[in-house]
Amino acid sequence: MATDKLATHAVILAGGRGTRFWPRSRTRTPKQLLNIVGNETMLEQTVARLRPLIPPERVWTVTNSEQAQEVRKQMPAPARRRVLTEPVGRNTAAAIALAALHVRHSARSDALLAVLPADHYIANPERYRVIVRAALEMAREPGRMVVLGIPPTRPDTGFGYIERMGNALDSKGFPVFAVRRFTEKPALALAKEYAGSGDYHWNAGMFFWRVSTFLDNLKHYLPKTSAALESLAASIGKRSYEKHLREIYPMLENISVDYAVLEPATREQGQPRVFVFPAEVGWSDIGSWTAVYELLAKKPDENIFAGEGHANVTASTMALILSEKFDLRDTYFLIAGIAGIDPHQGTTGSAAAAGGLMHGLLRSHRCHR
Repeated sequence: MATDKLATHAVILAGGRGTRFWPRSRTRTPKQLLNIVGNETMLEQTVARLRPLIPPERVWTVTNSEQAQEVRKQMPAPARRRVLTEPVGRNTAAAIALAALHVRHSARSDALLAVLPADHYIANPERYRVIVRAALEMAREPGRMVVLGIPPTRPDTGFGYIERMGNALDSKGFPVFAVRRFTEKPALALAKEYAGSGDYHWNAGMFFWRVSTFLDNLKHYLPKTSAALESLAASIGKRSYEKHLREIYPMLENISVDYAVLEPATREQGQPRVFVFPAEVGWSDIGSWTAVYELLAKKPDENIFAGEGHANVTASTMALILSEKFDLRDTYFLIAGIAGIDPHQGTTGSAAAAGGLMHGLLRSHRCHR
């Protein structure tokens, strides 16, 4: 195991477009910028989980121009100058590479990276931090790439799966396995097989490696993107940076880090280079209102009221009623009270559409009780 001292930096990917949580989310206020579960936004929760491990001045966030201003508002003061704005979206390989170049420039040497989504929920942050610390220790070895794997609780076709192989290695008392392969969103029959085998984990999109390890792999598997970004690196900290960024970024390959780097690395001959850490930490990607229901419901058929003013749905700032008794296109029946919208009063624009939808759902609810 490598013993050289390396500073640890976090890279938070916060470029989601806000399509899953209509009517609350919009392009400028996607899921990660909302308090979907709890009082803090998903981004604020992500940063708070890291605080005992990584100081705010070493937390970097990659986002887009529409959301950059709000992202900065939600970050701790030392991390606001670490917010990186992509001129156009080019998926996770480019976003992580951009951050890695900035970390290398800031650290003036190699560093450890924890790459994390901004919009996931962790029920057990204490255990999560212990596992992250162990994953970072595993990733300290040059050439190793580590991903957290969530033990599947059901045969879900909406997640990618990671197949492990061989005997477990040990990192700070936790088992860690070499990765045989990644599989994207399998059909239901295959998902059932994976979930029952014990050899597969959900891919939570949380990665750990050295800056040098990632950039070396990027150069190997995406040489054109690597070369373009290395040319950008020379202008970091200079007045020419923004202009150069706008010129080169649209030309980068639009591909996820899984497809670009991790999957081909598992197909290489020789010693394993990609490893999975099983992580039972109460994880959810909060991918839908249904997922919110599953987190909040304490018993079957329970109605969930979120926010204040539960006795009067229309008077609350944010109210949810979800019930398993009403099936609407294979999702839970949902009534969402939007801030400032009374479904019984006329409004304009998208608020009117939301109000009309709520009114219809409320009427349907009354008629079918």
